[in-house]
Amino acid sequence: MRAFAIFAGLALIGAMIFTVLSFSAVPEPLPVADAQRRETLQERLKRLPGDHRGWAQLASQYVEEARITGDPSYYTKAEGALATAARLDGRDDAVLSGQAALAAGRHEFADAVRLAERAIDANPYGAAAYGVLADAKTQLGDLRAAQRAVDKMMDLRPGVAAFSRASYAAELRGDRDGARRYLEYAHDDAWSPADLAFTRYYLGELALHAGDLKTATGWYTKSLQAYPAYTPALAGQARAAALGGRLTEALDLYDKVVQRLPLPQYLIEQGETRIKAGRSADWTLLRAQRKLFEAAGVRDDLTWAEFEADHGDPAQAVRHARAEYARNPGLVAADALAWALFKAGEPAEALPYAKRATATGWQNPLLTYHRAKIEQALGRSVRVDPGFDPTLSALARFS
Repeated sequence: MRAFAIFAGLALIGAMIFTVLSFSAVPEPLPVADAQRRETLQERLKRLPGDHRGWAQLASQYVEEARITGDPSYYTKAEGALATAARLDGRDDAVLSGQAALAAGRHEFADAVRLAERAIDANPYGAAAYGVLADAKTQLGDLRAAQRAVDKMMDLRPGVAAFSRASYAAELRGDRDGARRYLEYAHDDAWSPADLAFTRYYLGELALHAGDLKTATGWYTKSLQAYPAYTPALAGQARAAALGGRLTEALDLYDKVVQRLPLPQYLIEQGETRIKAGRSADWTLLRAQRKLFEAAGVRDDLTWAEFEADHGDPAQAVRHARAEYARNPGLVAADALAWALFKAGEPAEALPYAKRATATGWQNPLLTYHRAKIEQALGRSVRVDPGFDPTLSALARFS
């Protein structure tokens, strides 16, 4: 989901919603003639209610706020702003790109592709739409099309958003060196605190999933130095502490994380760390967040498939995983379905999905572990990484 985060924050919305997932700075308020103050976007729209691009920008801010605050009601506000923008000019590429970003934020990736392609038809030189397209195609499992969109974005607007997506594409191919190199390009290009925090955080994530906790922690610390309010980096510190066996420190950090941003991923990580520390996990807030997201039109069968497989009802996990894979047959969805089937006692049915999830060479320790366990259940002699801790599986998921 890095690609997701990339877009919205750094480029369309700054360049994409994504696509689907991290933080980016909210656009600056638009200036007015009076140099003594600055006009907010809402004030501008009251003065110029026919500004369709202004409404599209407001929608992008709302989508960003949904990610930053964890409050899915902002998606509903974004939908309203985009409805106004579309009434004024539904063929404008900024409006269509905003609609595509919102669809991606709600995990409706097929709709995101359709809308992004319409935006590109309206303006072939709009890099933002290519960012959404790349993110959505990735989640749909069409990595070649995603790479083409990334390449086009690199041609049109090389920068943080494009380099970050190129990094993710390389990572999915198993090219860790290339992924790191593109992220370093993104870091070199970054100048705002938000972009610096973003690129440093994902450099930390690459190190974490390569097993280098010291380097990962260093990048998370540098991310927070650039932008102290950047919650993903705080979560990264908690993750590294937990995986390093410093469970009390990790839980203290997770308390701060979920107070700031109670996203399901962080709540699950916190719960698993509590269990690892010999405490009980309380999933009450997690279930409340689930209802809030559903009420806001966010379909997140993936999260619930993974959660139910590890901490709940395997039959429910299979149901959610099948629904996710039917809509968005990407690598992570294939892994979720494989693991759910395995936990439900169907390793033979699970294996083809596990093979699909690992077919590109992506060096994801969680996917590798899942496939190894499935193959072992079928009587095959395969090695399970002894350094992987299955009791902290949520911490191995890529954000």
